[in-house]
Amino acid sequence: MKKKLIFSLLVLAGAPSLLMAADEARLLRFPATNGNEIVFSYAGDLYKVPATGGEAGRLTSHVGYEMFPRFSPDGKTIAFTGQYDGNTEVYTMPVAGGEPLRVTYTATNSRDDLGDRMGPNNIVMTWTPDGSRIVYRNRISDGFSGKLFTVEKEGGLSEVIPLPEGGFCSYSPDGKQLAYNRVMREFRTWKYYKGGMADDIWIYNPDKKTVENITDNPAQDIIPMWIGDEIFFLSDRDRTMNIFVYNTKTKQTDKVTDFTEYDVKFPSANGNMIVFENGGYIYKMDAGSKKPEKVNITLTSDNIYARSEIKDGAGYLTEASLSPDGERLVVTARGEVFNLPVEKGVTKNITRSPGAHDRDAQWSPDGKFIVYISDATGETELYMQDATGGEPVQLTKDNDTYIRSFELSPDSKTLVYTDRKNRVNLLDIATKQVTTLLQDPMGEPRGVTFSPDSKWLTYTRTGNNEYSIVYVYNLVDRKEYPVTDKWYDSSSPVFSTDGKYLVFASARDFNPTYGSLEWNHVYNNMYGVYLAMLSKDTPSPFIEKDAEVVVAKEESKKNTPAKKENIKKDELATSVVKIDFDGITDRIVKLPVSPSYYGNFYSDGNKVYYWGRGGTKVFDLKEQKEDVVADGASMGVEPGSKKALFFKNNALYVTDIPLGKADLSDPVNLSNMKITVDYPKEWAQIFDEAWRAFRDGFYLENMHGVDWNAVKAKYQVLVPYAKTRLDLNYIIGEMIGELNCGHAYVNPGEAERPDRIKTGMLGAEISRDKSGFFRLEKILPGASWSKSLRSPLAEPGIEAKVGEFIVAIDGVPTNSVKDMYSLLVGKADVPTEISLNSKPQLEGARKIVISPLEEEYSLYHYNWVQDNIKKVDKASNGKIGYIYIPDMGPEGLNEFSRYFYPQLDKEGLIIDDRANGGGNVSPMILERLSREPYRLTMRRGSARIGTVPDAVQVGPKVCLINKYSASDGDLFPWGFRALGLGKLIGTRTWGGIVGISGSLPYMDGTDIRVPFFTSFDPKTGNWIIENHGVDPDILIDNDPIKEWNGEDQQLDRAIEEVMKQLKERKPLAPVPAPRDWSHK
Repeated sequence: MKKKLIFSLLVLAGAPSLLMAADEARLLRFPATNGNEIVFSYAGDLYKVPATGGEAGRLTSHVGYEMFPRFSPDGKTIAFTGQYDGNTEVYTMPVAGGEPLRVTYTATNSRDDLGDRMGPNNIVMTWTPDGSRIVYRNRISDGFSGKLFTVEKEGGLSEVIPLPEGGFCSYSPDGKQLAYNRVMREFRTWKYYKGGMADDIWIYNPDKKTVENITDNPAQDIIPMWIGDEIFFLSDRDRTMNIFVYNTKTKQTDKVTDFTEYDVKFPSANGNMIVFENGGYIYKMDAGSKKPEKVNITLTSDNIYARSEIKDGAGYLTEASLSPDGERLVVTARGEVFNLPVEKGVTKNITRSPGAHDRDAQWSPDGKFIVYISDATGETELYMQDATGGEPVQLTKDNDTYIRSFELSPDSKTLVYTDRKNRVNLLDIATKQVTTLLQDPMGEPRGVTFSPDSKWLTYTRTGNNEYSIVYVYNLVDRKEYPVTDKWYDSSSPVFSTDGKYLVFASARDFNPTYGSLEWNHVYNNMYGVYLAMLSKDTPSPFIEKDAEVVVAKEESKKNTPAKKENIKKDELATSVVKIDFDGITDRIVKLPVSPSYYGNFYSDGNKVYYWGRGGTKVFDLKEQKEDVVADGASMGVEPGSKKALFFKNNALYVTDIPLGKADLSDPVNLSNMKITVDYPKEWAQIFDEAWRAFRDGFYLENMHGVDWNAVKAKYQVLVPYAKTRLDLNYIIGEMIGELNCGHAYVNPGEAERPDRIKTGMLGAEISRDKSGFFRLEKILPGASWSKSLRSPLAEPGIEAKVGEFIVAIDGVPTNSVKDMYSLLVGKADVPTEISLNSKPQLEGARKIVISPLEEEYSLYHYNWVQDNIKKVDKASNGKIGYIYIPDMGPEGLNEFSRYFYPQLDKEGLIIDDRANGGGNVSPMILERLSREPYRLTMRRGSARIGTVPDAVQVGPKVCLINKYSASDGDLFPWGFRALGLGKLIGTRTWGGIVGISGSLPYMDGTDIRVPFFTSFDPKTGNWIIENHGVDPDILIDNDPIKEWNGEDQQLDRAIEEVMKQLKERKPLAPVPAPRDWSHK
């Protein structure tokens, strides 16, 4: 087995792993230069090498990632983004090396990681030309938008560059202008992007107070570098990212580099030299000659990264199966299969395959062998191994897609498996012959299991009405029969071990929950546990019994124990399943348990076990009552076994099949499950499995016209050079980015990261006084009723005032530090003593205790929304309502509901979808907005005219959109227009709507999202939105200078548009004249 796996790994990793020289360096990232030297990131550390090439020396060493180095103009200092103190912040260090100096103290961002598609926070962009300050980009929120700040190189309070948003930037040589990007999306795994966020190069002139677009191209023009009269930048206007140059005198743009295989990435410039990444190598280029030259770099520290590591397998459990006698377990953990004792004995790793993903191991019901899924060949196949040891036997061959799951027959002669091509396949274990029983065009059959006599299967398939129907399949005559009908959604069917019942869950409980905000309802907790009596001779277990009959049965049982026991043994031995399909839907009964969500069924015909309502329960059919077996634990019973396996809180327990409450006091010892993680082999496997996941699951089989095999070959050569998990993430991201699809995501698995240490925030704006103390310039207003939406300085009773000085924090004078926030590190949500004084001095200060906030974005955002509501209300004399929807998830739905219903009295409505982060609730919101009254109501004692349906806003509506309206935030304005609700105002949206759901399992917990469904126009039959966005009806791109000064041109135009339409608004019809039926 070992030889076979090693050979397959060479196939997975690619030939370059054999050819790579020991000192060859690749995957060198984020380079910067001072003209004589180049500094770059490698495996998360900074290295320095002469600009002529040669051996690089390491400058930093830390568990965090050091990145985006930038030389000061004098070439003596390096500013970079690092994670030394838990937060991602700006640091400086001497060029020769030395202790890094932290110069920024900002709020911890929840989306702050090199492996996150938002990218790290506080990226160093450049220096000011005079070398006194460092420019960096900070995102106060976890969304796309960020601002540019400068900070003194020795540290201190940061100052914002007065632009509403900013990305990569470069000063003009005289320092009077700034070439910049408004957007930064360089960590998105989406190449060839042409949606609303595709950026241009802009020139900001603070003296003239102008911002000018100098590229104006539908492709991405990013990362400007201003050298002399020329601005160099990246563009993918010719598909592959290359360097272009714009001449500020002639206004001409020319292509400079012509790479065709890999993108040029993350260039930077200093003086006349540009350095950049391409294909994992570093290149340099003189701005005058414009001829790129590869810098040959060697490293001697390769062996310190990605060393093999021994891990405790108990932390990576994914599957467990109990032997029939209950003595041993087969456990799958991090791609390995272990055979271990339930009590005492030897723990064995029976696969030892660091470069293969072995999973879902199961013990055969006869106890003789173990079956598992492995991709050792490069495809998922089924393998069998003798329970006592030996080499594995490959059961399937030349499989063409991902095997989802399998189930062994109780007689251990066959197994059934499902795959991503929606097939149910039957495998004869002795002959290895595979028969495809069915292939469902509607979707994958779910939950396939055997009958106790191994002659039937049961499973669910989705009908044309999208309800799941329970089927049984006769393996003898190869026929399929429905057990349930189309009227109710059903799931998770299993045969009882006595062959009498089919147990399943079904949504048949209709108990509406009525809304408080409108006359409407939802159905929830509809599922119950149901039994189908398979034979017409099997009586319902709920037949009422006469007391005398019960007594007679008790006596009979006492008098003939041997005979009953013999019958029971005989039934278990044969377990013949007899099914009468005529009238089977009329032989379905419900267990009298509370409606909820149920699954994981097991029944011996007398008791029914199931997961539901937070744990495992059992229903005794004879006693007609439910008992708790184990709260918070799931239970499994293998065919024919007398033992049960429980899983709870990452621990396994084995007990006799419990009659009532299970004793889970003695967990199985998993401490001897040791896994040697060979990172290069594991990463090669994850790369390959990620590639297969897209091949098998991408929504269009043509892969958007991309040669997916060629793409794999292109990026596979980089995998052997990966030295950290984030390197692998970058490579996978580049590969899936070739599909040009918005929701192709990869989130890193297990990666070493520093613990985050959160800086406390005050919900206030401060300045540093000449005395060295810090002055309160503004205390942010907020919602008094919400701790997270209120400055802690605004807490009733604190009585902090604008103009007061913060003179000490926890007794430390603030004039002893450059940045007051350095005293608030680790203070988020922690009681902290603040000394306030009306004068910049310690004497006479009063002390207050507050708990600083984790972040201030929520407070700023709340105030922005409230200001917009007030602005719209004032400008329209109270006629127009305003609703901001931050996303299309629960919070977005809550915000819509919070502001929609109280504004039903408004005559017009502005819906603000700008920077909407997406989700899936847009149809719910659009349904409410598109309602029209078909009936009006009145009642005595009220002048109000009611509508049917309820909650109808009658009047004109408009929707605001911008480049950050994303995903379901794209679909919302598309639907707004399609439903004729009103005009769209703003700029084109993000343009990504091919949807995703959960990830397949990967060895180290990697999360890869494969776009697999999307929308198209029912009227035209055409695709919509993807890689373009939704165009506005009225194009308004807010001028950055005006926006910074508080003018929202898009909102102003929305008010103007609704006010204009209000002139033609037709109010609801008045109450008719009173009826008079007194005359004939």
